[in-house]
Amino acid sequence: MNTELLMLSAKIIFVFMNVMFIIAQIKKDNSIVDIGWGIGFLAVTVGLVINTGFQSPVHLIFLFMILLWALRLAGYIYKRNRRTGEDYRYAAWRKDWGKNVVWRAYLQVFMLQGAIMWVVLSPLYALFANTTPDFGLAHYFGVFLWIIGFYFESVGDAQMMRFKSDESNNGKLMNKGLWKITRHPNYFGEALLWWGFGVFSFTLELWWLSFIGPAVITFFLLKVSGVVMLERKYNGNSKYDEYKRTTNAFIPWFPKK
Repeated sequence: MNTELLMLSAKIIFVFMNVMFIIAQIKKDNSIVDIGWGIGFLAVTVGLVINTGFQSPVHLIFLFMILLWALRLAGYIYKRNRRTGEDYRYAAWRKDWGKNVVWRAYLQVFMLQGAIMWVVLSPLYALFANTTPDFGLAHYFGVFLWIIGFYFESVGDAQMMRFKSDESNNGKLMNKGLWKITRHPNYFGEALLWWGFGVFSFTLELWWLSFIGPAVITFFLLKVSGVVMLERKYNGNSKYDEYKRTTNAFIPWFPKK
């Protein structure tokens, strides 16, 4: 494993997260880190592509997939948050942290997310450890998984945004489209596309490195910041309890009767 790739990635992430932190303090909005999340992955990928000298089309395909995912995600979060101000989670932390909000935000939001980003990018390190990979079966399968994941995430987000933009849906529960077969199609799609990245970067020598990132992002989505956090928001909601009874939380499947 080329440690230079790890160090270059860490440097890019450190600089990027410090820039995001400065912008957040000027705007007094720490949730801007969510907009920058995908862009940070893109910045690292571009840096490694430049560092390797564009030696393989496989690297450029990976860059293209990261580019589509990062720009769509950043655009979606920007549109979602532009009229609501700081996300409720970060606003609550700002209130709880009081006079310590600046340094705690720096360490517990920006630097922590930077560290997670560095780990999740493990498929990138596995891929770029081989400067001239040939396109093979793993790459085809990885792209296939990525396309399905991207579809679930992007379409799921679009359906939810359209639902919330209709004032007649106030107080109603979104259970149409992809939300009819999974309570969290966007989270499922996010996890699946990262497994696509893992498969795409698979090599026998560094197979374990290819799948660290997908495993970590799936764990966070299921157990830490995704499904668990959002489901907690609906505790005691009878409509959501019925929705939970009939619809899988993560893996898409036909609604239960």
